[in-house]
Amino acid sequence: MSSPTLSTEREKFVRISIHSHIKGLGLKDGRALPKGGGLVGQVKAREAAGIVVKLIKEGKMAGRGVLLAGPPGTGKTALAIAIAKELGEDTPFVALSGSEIYSAEVKKTEVLMQALRKAIGVRIHEFRKIYEGMVTKMEIRFGKHPYNPYQQIPIGATITLKTKVEERTFQVDEGITAELLAKGVNEGDVIWIDSETGKVTKVGKSEESPSKYDISSVKVVPIPSGSIIKEREFIYTVSLHDLDLMNARSGSLLSLLFGGGEEREIPPEVRKRVDETVREWVDNGKAEILPGVLFIDDVHMLDIEAYSFLSRAMESDLAPIIILASNRGFTRIRGTDIISPHGIPLDLLDRLLIIETKPYTKDEIKEILKIRAEEEGVELEEGALELLTTIGSERSLRYATQLLAPAKVIAQGRGSKVVTKEDVEKVKGLFTDVRESARYLKEYEESFLK
Repeated sequence: MSSPTLSTEREKFVRISIHSHIKGLGLKDGRALPKGGGLVGQVKAREAAGIVVKLIKEGKMAGRGVLLAGPPGTGKTALAIAIAKELGEDTPFVALSGSEIYSAEVKKTEVLMQALRKAIGVRIHEFRKIYEGMVTKMEIRFGKHPYNPYQQIPIGATITLKTKVEERTFQVDEGITAELLAKGVNEGDVIWIDSETGKVTKVGKSEESPSKYDISSVKVVPIPSGSIIKEREFIYTVSLHDLDLMNARSGSLLSLLFGGGEEREIPPEVRKRVDETVREWVDNGKAEILPGVLFIDDVHMLDIEAYSFLSRAMESDLAPIIILASNRGFTRIRGTDIISPHGIPLDLLDRLLIIETKPYTKDEIKEILKIRAEEEGVELEEGALELLTTIGSERSLRYATQLLAPAKVIAQGRGSKVVTKEDVEKVKGLFTDVRESARYLKEYEESFLK
């Protein structure tokens, strides 16, 4: 009996989201390309979104928001993501459904406020004095434990650091010694020591250090250049909500990682204190504000109190770009008996730049299916693509794109990498769309519970 062999090639696991192909608005000189940035069609909507991006970058969107209005499956969420991508890589993007604000534990205004604060980034610049070099010699000194004379504890160390231009020896206290031991620092390692906090960062093993192993997972780095004592700029980005949590817990940035993730309301005085601190950082050049995007889908699910809160929030100095989306026509504003366009109060509608999204043409659906197929690693023969395009135009684009992955599974089941028209036909018979499901319910209406 032959022994089983291990495959030399393993498929890489990749999680693909429905909008992972969106890279931007696909504009050139303000004009929408027929296909660009992962988007197809919606030329007017994309060009309007491009103007919105320009207004945001010039700081001219204060007190205003954007409403994406159109039928289901016309790319409203994709457009919102594309706007965030155009604003920059570090731009915070927070997506929220209108139904998510109704929590049993936290007030709806608090849910909205936390979402608003998560959508505002603070890029902090900090210059720190550090000691950097390769450890050429390290001697740990031990002493008696103050409460247990039979136990030895580290009380200090002598450490020699080397760069390409100098080599120096330092005496370090018990705190830094404990850090060196906890990080597993050995001779030949390249490290940083923060002069203010004593925190030790192990960068990797120096290229000049003799290797003890043929195979090792330790990162190999060059020996540092320049002097051992130097100033280095550290840049990190947090959201206003992160700073709120940190101050509410009276901790440090590390408390965000280890402070627990329970839902809680944050007192207004804490947020006021954070805002004052951030403004001081900005005035001193220590930080910069990164206004992000708060995208609220199914905005018609909000009620009159939430709308009132959003109207007020738009006027704040520290407010993200608020993008709303709705697929409703004239409908009742929740919490009232008033019928209004998109279920939004007229005073809030007056503050919004409205961008319409329209149904895709058959050619546009075909291009979108090609993009999604490539993103999901589905190889389609021409007949399969034509059938999916017909399904997308006659039924819905979402239904057609949802058939891609199951059709690939069918093709793999018969030992092929290419999805054929027959594979699509088979998977279409297994999974019904909304229209077919409604017809089925109507046909067997009396058999279902009411």
